[in-house]
Amino acid sequence: MSNQNKLDLIIWGATGFTGQLVCEYINKTYSSSNLRWGIAGRNKEKISDIGKNLKIGNEKVFIADSNDLESLIKLTSKTKVICTTVGPYAKYGTNLIEACIKTGTNYCDITGETQWIRQIIDKYHSSAIENKIKIINSCGFDSIPSDMGVFYSQKRIFEKTGKYATKINMRVAGAKGGISGGTYNSLSNVLEEARVDKNVRKTLTNPYGLNPIDKQFGPDKPDLQKVIFDKISNSWIAPFVMAGINTKIVRRSHALIDFKYGADFCYDEATLTGKGIFGQIRGYMSLIPIFLATRKKGSIIKNIVDYALPKSGEGPSEKTRISGYYNLRFYLTHQNKTYISKVIGDRDPGYGSTSKMLAESAVCLALDKTPETYGILTPSVALGDPLLKRLQENAGLTFIFD
Repeated sequence: MSNQNKLDLIIWGATGFTGQLVCEYINKTYSSSNLRWGIAGRNKEKISDIGKNLKIGNEKVFIADSNDLESLIKLTSKTKVICTTVGPYAKYGTNLIEACIKTGTNYCDITGETQWIRQIIDKYHSSAIENKIKIINSCGFDSIPSDMGVFYSQKRIFEKTGKYATKINMRVAGAKGGISGGTYNSLSNVLEEARVDKNVRKTLTNPYGLNPIDKQFGPDKPDLQKVIFDKISNSWIAPFVMAGINTKIVRRSHALIDFKYGADFCYDEATLTGKGIFGQIRGYMSLIPIFLATRKKGSIIKNIVDYALPKSGEGPSEKTRISGYYNLRFYLTHQNKTYISKVIGDRDPGYGSTSKMLAESAVCLALDKTPETYGILTPSVALGDPLLKRLQENAGLTFIFD
């Protein structure tokens, strides 16, 4: 099929919790535009109902199966961009990447599964470059605010000083939101793979686990695992649950742009818990949910957590999504002076904001003139300034440099 006859974008997984949010956002935001988009899913009855609710013609509603490569090849051949919310990606994502490689289709997702990204880098990066396509991972809360936050911050400090920051410490100043069954299942799958596969554990514990093989070096240390007092923010800090993927995406971005910020650039993430004894106590209290959620599969604690948390297809209510937010601070060190930038989101991080970030990434990939770089990429490297503009104008993100 020629590019002229292809749709600009198909949302794969449109019947899922996040997939429906992406569809609703695109339908509302781009209903009067010339964007040509469609939806796809595995269940014919469910996807047809979604299509009717969105008033999408039957010719833009497609059926495929994650375990059927040929059906995915047929699906991806109909569009310039495939936007997928179908996880865990380690279970359901590889065939779709294969299909995109075969049909020359650009791709974006919201995976936070570090071990799977490593696998597809090793298997498909060269082929994606040869076919001049962009495979972009982590276009949700993990890891657009971190990746684009660093991109924005370095851009602004260079404009101000003529130099890039040699160190950036991201601190979560506040966040409110819920969790979906899909996200929890993906987290559980990552941990289970790590327990049985030493190569997965190696990728997860290596600060440069997503860098090109010949560029896995630098001053960064493993992600924070305890509560400590942080001099840079003058506050107690605790581990940030998304740091494991975010920091590696930021470092991959830096490697892909040939260490533009300098070979000694370092980056880390943590959660601010406050000053004094109460800040320290809040730090230790924040470790409890992480402890519970990361117990071994089949254990009593894990079974209780599995029962209590949402199941696949379930997620936070509209009220929770709308009332949610996040506030990230980036402390930039330049010549012994500290600058601060912020990324603020107007919805809950995991769903209200993630669905908008993913949708804008997909639309940017389909319609905008983006950097001429290809392969298994990160959001900032693949989409750069055009995405930064869309996030600020459409997706409810505010970027501030003090």
